[in-house]
Amino acid sequence: MATGDLRIETRQGVLYVLIDRAEKRNALSRSVLDQLGAAFSAAADDDGLSAAVLRGAGDKSFAAGGDLRDLASVRTLAEAEEMSLQAKAALEAIRRFPVPVIAALNGDALGGGAELAAACDFRVFAPHARIGFIQGRLNITSAWGGGIDLMRLVGPARALRMLSRTELLTAGDAMAIGLADAVGDEDLDGALSAFLKPMLKQSPHVMRAFKALNLAQRNGASRQELLDLETSNFAAAWVHDDHWDAAEGILKKED
Repeated sequence: MATGDLRIETRQGVLYVLIDRAEKRNALSRSVLDQLGAAFSAAADDDGLSAAVLRGAGDKSFAAGGDLRDLASVRTLAEAEEMSLQAKAALEAIRRFPVPVIAALNGDALGGGAELAAACDFRVFAPHARIGFIQGRLNITSAWGGGIDLMRLVGPARALRMLSRTELLTAGDAMAIGLADAVGDEDLDGALSAFLKPMLKQSPHVMRAFKALNLAQRNGASRQELLDLETSNFAAAWVHDDHWDAAEGILKKED
């Protein structure tokens, strides 16, 4: 399904969202950001989903960052703050999506594109893809929550180094520090399929439970709150038919 600058479809329990602006290196205009937020918000209630995949069109750019032509009209302090909050809201819809979201880096993720990739739960790289929080080259900072995500993913010291030196990392370098979760040997599709395969063997409600616990921890829930959430999720999964079907399958093999 085509929606503005996005191509959206659901296959085998996975939501696929493609930013279709290859001619503009999938730059993130305010409209594109709004469309991304709306797409993930609209799909959040689909109980049949086990995962989501976000990627860019073509093979050069996952997302080249903010669309500078679109953002050139943002001149005042109030306008800059409004733009930052608008983009944060869009990326928050991705962060809070109820099942894991995988950024499939078909190409470079730069500046705001790196922030978009960091907002996802996992990052799978094409072998030629790179990632860089290079906002400092424009004498600006991260704006959409990506700097905070980066510090959580790689630690404050390494994140500060990447931000202050505007480092551009290869897929291998990103893998070495835990910023990449998988790298394709030859192509992205094979690596993405292999990364998704174990997830799709689990029931959608189990994937939602895992993501809910992860979100609660990231949002500062107390240990008791986390324990209570885990207990609630476990009890619901235990009495679900999917659990009994799996358990009976194992028991039959032992007989």
